Amino acid sequence: MHRRFLVPGVLAASLLLAIPASAAEGTVGAPGIGDPYYPASGNGGYDVSHYDLRLKYQPATDLLEGTATILATTTQALSRFNLDFGLDVSEVRVNGKKAAFARNGEQELEITPSATLPKGKALSVVVRYADKPSEVKINGWTSWVRTPDGAVAAQEPESAAWWYPSNDHPLDKATYDVSVSVPDGTQAISNGTLQSQSSKLGWTRFNWRSAKPQATYLTTLAIGKFDITTDTTADGLPVVNAYSRDLGANGGAARASIERTAEVAEWLTEVFGPYPFDALGGYSPNVTSSFALETQTRPFYSPKQFANGANVSVIVHELAHQWYGDSVSVKGWKDIWINEGFARYSQWLWSEKEGEGTAQELADYTYALHPADDPFWTVKPGDPGPDNQFDGAVYDRGALALQALRNELGDATFFELLKGWPAEHAYGNASVGDFVAYAERVSGKPLAGFFDTWLHRPTRPESPAPAGARAVRAPERPASWQKIAETNTIHDHR
Repeated sequence: MHRRFLVPGVLAASLLLAIPASAAEGTVGAPGIGDPYYPASGNGGYDVSHYDLRLKYQPATDLLEGTATILATTTQALSRFNLDFGLDVSEVRVNGKKAAFARNGEQELEITPSATLPKGKALSVVVRYADKPSEVKINGWTSWVRTPDGAVAAQEPESAAWWYPSNDHPLDKATYDVSVSVPDGTQAISNGTLQSQSSKLGWTRFNWRSAKPQATYLTTLAIGKFDITTDTTADGLPVVNAYSRDLGANGGAARASIERTAEVAEWLTEVFGPYPFDALGGYSPNVTSSFALETQTRPFYSPKQFANGANVSVIVHELAHQWYGDSVSVKGWKDIWINEGFARYSQWLWSEKEGEGTAQELADYTYALHPADDPFWTVKPGDPGPDNQFDGAVYDRGALALQALRNELGDATFFELLKGWPAEHAYGNASVGDFVAYAERVSGKPLAGFFDTWLHRPTRPESPAPAGARAVRAPERPASWQKIAETNTIHDHR
């Protein structure tokens, strides 16, 4: 299904005809950034440095009005370029001048500036829009979920296209200012730090800032009526946690878990090195989904994560992503093991710290759960394919690979790797191949065959137990295994 043009067809045609001949001298930016899993994600021809989003939302009608200002640099001479966006647009300006725009399918907003944009020059794009995001479907789904008193945008691998125009792929990170006006008595939660809050004429505006590079899917927005707790860590980081006031029976367990965010982050700095951002927190809105997501500085937690009581393990998982997935992001979505294998393994390390089962015991138990003919072993964590990107094997077999690597290298080298990797690639992107090369360099050992066995072969490897300690029967279930298993591994994505 194609959504309608964003301007009437005759006007679009006349604007295109009015473009000076010089515009034809540039090239058209690619409609995708080149990710084989998601060919339509991202765009070519420019690199974004900053998004300024000025929004107004009415929960009663789901009407979102916005003006997005995008600051970027051209990476080629552009006669036309795309943004990923699904809402209805009323005006686009490029470097201050009105530009022609049209819809090409459900996701692509094609923009034709009044003149060719030279390569390597600063670019500003202003997009004015208004729509009801929950009614907009791209590939049959939406990341925008209405709640009883507001709405939430939190999804993976894409969520931006339903609330702001962007270059929607982790390869193009940027900083953010997100300013949201909502009816008095309602709050707006986003990433980073709250710069200011003000009320006028029945509306309250919240201004949030993310000062470190942030991927588009890690940018979140939650609007509703929340109970908010604030604090400051020993290092001076502001902590903001938010809970929908109508969480019901899961509310207490959600708070008992999320309120330990600062404690967990402090422990993770011992494992992964200094916390990479300038804010901390989490939020749990009244949604019916069951997943959690590592939205940068302020992870999203569905209330169902706490249906069986406090679940600190999921807090560990999403906060571990702040290093592995948020600061160091994937080059392509096939590199998802860099995110999920390490976040799952952090849960095993937390269990080890809490005396509820060592990482080795969890590895032995997980390994024993899956006999050689289990389809679990056919999923290749190092390149699982788009249909298996969030399969449980990416998480659990991915964590098994790390325990096997720990046994191969010894604790000293292994934990040196865990700290060194996010320091070396901070705020950037990296692939599975990059990690293999890094591990070989730091350890001084040839590891390509090891990683091929654990990440790329569709068969069951030898047990990850240390040499001489092979498990001969299924071990007893460690006490923390159930909580780790409750961390949903299947995102509700397309």
